[in-house]
Amino acid sequence: MKTLRTSHRRWMLSLAVLTGALAISTISFANGSSPDDYFHTGAGARYLVRAQTALDIEPQRDGITVVLGSGGNITVLSGPDGKFLVDAGISPSRAKLQVALKQLGPTPVKYVVNTHWHWDHTDGNAWLHASGATIVAQRNTFKHLTETTHVNEWNWTFHPVPAGARPTLLVDDEKTFDFDGTRIEVENLGAGHTDGDLWVYFVKADTLVLGDTFWNGHFPYIDNEDGGNIDSAIKWANSAIDRTTDKTIVVPGHGPVGSRADLIAFRDMLIAVRNNVRALKQQGKSLDDILAAKPAAAFDARWGGFVIGQDHFVKLVYAGL
Repeated sequence: MKTLRTSHRRWMLSLAVLTGALAISTISFANGSSPDDYFHTGAGARYLVRAQTALDIEPQRDGITVVLGSGGNITVLSGPDGKFLVDAGISPSRAKLQVALKQLGPTPVKYVVNTHWHWDHTDGNAWLHASGATIVAQRNTFKHLTETTHVNEWNWTFHPVPAGARPTLLVDDEKTFDFDGTRIEVENLGAGHTDGDLWVYFVKADTLVLGDTFWNGHFPYIDNEDGGNIDSAIKWANSAIDRTTDKTIVVPGHGPVGSRADLIAFRDMLIAVRNNVRALKQQGKSLDDILAAKPAAAFDARWGGFVIGQDHFVKLVYAGL
């Protein structure tokens, strides 16, 4: 297994490329073009190179492996019954991911759970479904994937995904799978990072996969436009802390594989920044005044500097209050 430090360095490189990719999203998507077109232009081409050159494969325990480098983190349970994936990554890394999955064993992918609708977690749905996998998602994730959505935060228009990329097994609140000798618990706790988040708990491996309700070591993106907000994000973090112990493996949507201690630090950061921004807002301060006050500055060294900088995160918190 690679060291956490090596994994973290490679993850930071991936995030740096993604930052550049998001910066040109208006060129690539505002005219109705597809993600496939995007990956061959400008900074998107560099993201394509990253996705095709390296994935970090990190074995955990009891058949669980985490794959980093294909958009959001991908968690794999592999055994005689087949493979159970959490999140699908981005389609340009398909060839590398296929190789990685074969290295984990010859059995096919049977299920893929989308933790939420964002493209860096769902773009691989089409090829995985074509290979025989059932795509599982919360009902609101299905809704977002099947309608045109313009995200003002990115000035990025998502069009409905093809029929073959759409989830076919929908979850409202919770669903349990008995797969490869273990119980897998899939749950929605209401609004969080979006309005359709799921977490996945592998009981035997004591591994909780949180999608983008947890970013380990980075300020998170909170999708205020599609049902998320800072208070809901904190609620999810508190629930995850209650669900875990010091022995639990905690897999974030972005960043290195973590622990309950990392999750607590993340929750504490969310609360502190939320409280700072709320206090300034209640004083009647404008957003510009609040940004000038740097209410997230104390956390920037640990959590800032990549996809979501401290000012961007403060804007997201402000918008959700």
